[in-house]
Amino acid sequence: MTIRVLLVDDQPLVRAALQMVIADAPDLEVVGEANNGAEAVELTAALEPDVVVMDIRMPGMDGIEATRRIIAGPGKAQIVVLTTFDDDDYIYAALRAGASGFLVKDMALDEILAAVRVVAAGDGLIAPSVTRRLIKEFASRPPSGASSTPQRNVSAITVREREVLTLVGRGMSNTELAEQLVISVATAKTYVTRLLTKLDARDRVHLVIIAYEAGLVTPH
Repeated sequence: MTIRVLLVDDQPLVRAALQMVIADAPDLEVVGEANNGAEAVELTAALEPDVVVMDIRMPGMDGIEATRRIIAGPGKAQIVVLTTFDDDDYIYAALRAGASGFLVKDMALDEILAAVRVVAAGDGLIAPSVTRRLIKEFASRPPSGASSTPQRNVSAITVREREVLTLVGRGMSNTELAEQLVISVATAKTYVTRLLTKLDARDRVHLVIIAYEAGLVTPH
């Protein structure tokens, strides 16, 4: 099954590079390109891509607002935010808007393609370096307003599940969870799946946000 991808970036060279590498991937197909958020929203509705690779800083509507509108719409497109470290102030907002992945432009292109596949499969992914920055920069100061996941939901999970949620919030993979907790990878995956259900989380990325908002992950 071919994964349909929409590229959104105001830099033509970035889109061209991604287009070129995706063209060599038999399981991926670029179905459209947009140079701002407004175009991204329109093309997502018209083309129904599986994954939208979204820049944040663009003229007119930015990637955060575009992500929010796409996620709120009737389609099922997943959003992968692809940006630079200069966009630190936008990381948390983009994830809260509904992005299922957050990558940086200095990652290898094959890693970016792998992330597109992960997100298309319904999982979430944040570059490890970005996870560390999230913990350091944003965990202690979430945006004002109501939390996307009430504290009472986190209070309802078991002690073991809370431990797993904390480790997920620190950016650990299922393999790392298994090693840390001395359990099998399959069991670690089961715990994560159970947390997704209990906390009504979209994906693993949403679990990271929940861990931040619940105070389970704090800056070092």
